[in-house]
Amino acid sequence: MYSLTPGYRIPALQRGLSPAETLLTKVNAGAGSAVLMSALIAPPPAWTFGAVGAAAALLNLAPGPRSIARWATVGYRHLRECTAPAGLAPGTGATATWALYPGHGTMQDAQQRVAFHDAFSRALTFAGGQARMAGIQVHVTHHATVGDYTAHTQTISVHVPKGLVGSPTRVIDTLEGEFATMGELTRMDPDPIPAVVERGRGWVALDDGRHASTARITAWPDEADGDLMPKLLLGHDTDRSLAVLYRPLPAGQSRRSAKWQVAAAEAFTTDKVKADAHGVASGATHGALVQGAALVDIDAYLTVWGDSPESVTDARWQTVLTADRHRIRLDWLPGQQHRAHVMTTAHGASTRKGTVL
Repeated sequence: MYSLTPGYRIPALQRGLSPAETLLTKVNAGAGSAVLMSALIAPPPAWTFGAVGAAAALLNLAPGPRSIARWATVGYRHLRECTAPAGLAPGTGATATWALYPGHGTMQDAQQRVAFHDAFSRALTFAGGQARMAGIQVHVTHHATVGDYTAHTQTISVHVPKGLVGSPTRVIDTLEGEFATMGELTRMDPDPIPAVVERGRGWVALDDGRHASTARITAWPDEADGDLMPKLLLGHDTDRSLAVLYRPLPAGQSRRSAKWQVAAAEAFTTDKVKADAHGVASGATHGALVQGAALVDIDAYLTVWGDSPESVTDARWQTVLTADRHRIRLDWLPGQQHRAHVMTTAHGASTRKGTVL
């Protein structure tokens, strides 16, 4: 469940571009082409070239995990918002949440883990094929609570936005049957979202007495082999939560997305080695699409919990060391902690895409 099978992708790896920015980049490219074509008829004003170039720089230059435009958006939200908006969750539509208890040793055994991921991939492919537009969200959370022994709790939430499909109950019931083959599945109601009572530098204090700090996982290597849970959750002395939000794309949108990725890689990549790497990735994507798989937008989040700011800061440092050891990249979402902690609860399934930058 925490792996990238062929055909899956992480938008954060694509130079931090969000879907809105991808659309704006295409619009900007069209405007630039129009300006160049108009130059054959009559020279346009010089400022038009500057405007197109400035827009391209804001949308595509990425100092770090985000583009310049998204850094500006994060700074604006940091100044404007001090608490999670009331409308953050739940969203309008049908949402169902289950507690999942896989068979003992499923995640530790390589063969069982592969079978587990394959079953989950089939469910995502089905979800993507039920709508003409992307929007169905499948949110998986795993919590490790450390006491005399480590207690593990895993949930799966499915959110179907209002008006996306004619009968959301049919989609949810079918996915429930798919998930039931992966272990013991129990319908549950998530606890209310805790309110933020205090914010610090890189952490938030909640009204239930806990402190939290959340990072977005922007990259994990192929060597992880779907093994993020033991690497990030096991063998630590603090409570941790790992959450992955999947948005399966419909078949038509998957093919268009793959086509645009290949075209962008061929047009804008001058590094031969990087171009070959893109070619290998596009070949795997093509093979997955031929076999009937669907592309999936993925956002992954990791939260560390503590009973004081100092304990959270220490847990965060230990997490950074673990991530470096396994070549996993984390973005600790400066200015967004009050929103980010929602993504590692079962409520993350009903949040709007792009809520957490």
